[in-house]
Formats: sequence, structure tokens, C-alpha cells
Amino acid sequence: MKNLNANDLKVRGIAAIEEALSGQTEATISVRGTQRFVVMEMAHYHYLRECELDAALVQSRADIAAGRFVQESAEEHMARLNAFFMSEQADSSK
Repeated sequence: MKNLNANDLKVRGIAAIEEALSGQTEATISVRGTQRFVVMEMAHYHYLRECELDAALVQSRADIAAGRFVQESAEEHMARLNAFFMSEQADSSK
């Protein structure tokens, strides 16, 4: 992965990013010698987001298959959440 420093970015702007991304999908931006940011083209970003959503769907299906879910009405759900938060408050005040 190509590395840009903040000064390159300040001086050359978008041209520095475009050059860093030529032939690569991602580039890092270093600030004071520490890698702080990653830049990429939007198409690659959308691809990564789609991968995240696919992974979440696989995990959700596995949870359902393993019985790790609750089926309840909205009122039951709110009551369960309220009970949970009340117990959290009680625990934190000790």
C-alpha cells in the first residue's frame, strides 16, 4: 500500500492521491510519521461496505440457526430494554 505524508497532500492535493492510487486500491496518509488515514476510490469503498453487509447477514443467519434470537412484540422489547438499562444503572451506582 502506497504511503502519502500530510505534506505531500498539502502541496500536491488530489494529484498526490490519484498518483498513490494508480494501480492500487488503497493508500495511507501519514501525519508526523504515523499512519492515520486510508484513502480509496468510491467503487472500492462500496465494495468493502457490501462485504461488511454480507458478513453481517451470514452472522445473523448463523445466530438464527443456533437459536440466538428473541421473538417478541414491540412492547415486550421495550420492557426488556428498560429492565436491562435499569439494572445497568443500579450496577453502576454501586
